[in-house]
Amino acid sequence: MFNTTRWNRIRYGLYSPFYDAVADRAFRKARQVSLEQVDWQPGMRVLLVGAGTGLDLPWLPRDVELHATDLSPAMVKRLEARAEHLGMDVVCRVMDAEALDYPDGHFDVVIMHLILAVMPHPEEGLAEAHRVLNDAGQLCVMDKFQADERPAGVARRALNALTSAIATDITRQARPLLEAAGFTVTLDRPVLMGSLFRTLLAHKAPGD
Repeated sequence: MFNTTRWNRIRYGLYSPFYDAVADRAFRKARQVSLEQVDWQPGMRVLLVGAGTGLDLPWLPRDVELHATDLSPAMVKRLEARAEHLGMDVVCRVMDAEALDYPDGHFDVVIMHLILAVMPHPEEGLAEAHRVLNDAGQLCVMDKFQADERPAGVARRALNALTSAIATDITRQARPLLEAAGFTVTLDRPVLMGSLFRTLLAHKAPGD
């Protein structure tokens, strides 16, 4: 199985010099639209999980406390450089999204852009996001998803064996993943390539 934490650290280290050329223009508008869904308030403590080279940074407010993590040291190095270039104070750390080194209830907002479809165990990443969010916290997700109404067919699952090794899983379903992790989805809208890429805003389900 290629989709492992170790393989992701290796491949995104290799991709880092070329990542911006591929991911910036293609997802610029989708990132902006996704982040506009968050109910921003001054002084919020915000976590970008799987922040990559920091392509979300230009669309974030400047009056929040910003933390950003990525599995790849090469990506984090570029993330730090982008934050410095933009004049933003960002705490950047190398970290596994499936084992976040933050206390419970520490953040007001967790952002997961283009990571749920690449991490080996998205349910573990979402469990960690749930843990580090406070009770009123917001989860902002943007990624590619299989339709929630039906599982992936045989052909899509076969193609996924290739795509998950080199880029991304194409069989994951957004609402089932988020709801199983204890989130209530309050916004769900397509942002790119019809309904393939979606942005979702979620909160902790009552009682969780």
